[in-house]
Amino acid sequence: MLQELHVTRGIIENFFRELLEYTKIDVAIVGAGPSGLVAATLLAENGKKVAIFERKLAPGGGIWGGGMLFNKVVVQKEAKHILEKFEINFSLYGEDYLIADAVELAATLISKATKAGVKIFNGVHVEDVVIKNGRVNGVVINWTPIEMVHLHVDPLVVEAEYVLDGTGHDAAIAKLVAKRTNCCDVKGMGAMWVNEAEKLVVEKSGEIYPGLYVMGMSTAEVYGLPRMGPIFGGMFLSGEKVAKAILST
Repeated sequence: MLQELHVTRGIIENFFRELLEYTKIDVAIVGAGPSGLVAATLLAENGKKVAIFERKLAPGGGIWGGGMLFNKVVVQKEAKHILEKFEINFSLYGEDYLIADAVELAATLISKATKAGVKIFNGVHVEDVVIKNGRVNGVVINWTPIEMVHLHVDPLVVEAEYVLDGTGHDAAIAKLVAKRTNCCDVKGMGAMWVNEAEKLVVEKSGEIYPGLYVMGMSTAEVYGLPRMGPIFGGMFLSGEKVAKAILST
């Protein structure tokens, strides 16, 4: 017989078991957008214990809306292998472009990440970082609604060997570390220039302070790169680059 108490206990027991398990991890990724999901999947497939902390309820970042709510996105041919690896359908558009469905793309990236062993904590806001001996060593977390209504509730800590800023246009973690350490100048991204943006965001993604990596639009925000709109190959390749960098250390 179904009982309300068993429903409640099942949720609480299983969630808190996972939360305890993920208080010490290899890689903490802030933001479940395209670069974060790609990086997380590749890291988890190679044996890293990975958690993504997403402040919104729905992971996927800016993928869902496509361009101006037309739920299609563009991927350049250089990132075709990412779509193929994740088994995402696409069609050709001219010689240099691939078109994918935004909803399928977001849903598949999320599914592949979780099936690879990535734990996604949605509704969780990263409000600060842990820094010890000149290195980022973890993230400071609280529930997003706590942050939204400005309640004075102390946060908790997740220890991590690496922290990846995948917060997109906000570059929230890079800005926190820049404020704490004066490590870098977050310049703010420039106007749209797709070709340069897609190239430079991959080129510049990487470690900006010991233990802290930027990728995706966070990279553009930190280095003052152009924005690129609803083309996502650079996001994928950026996440791939950061994952490979961590795996090679």
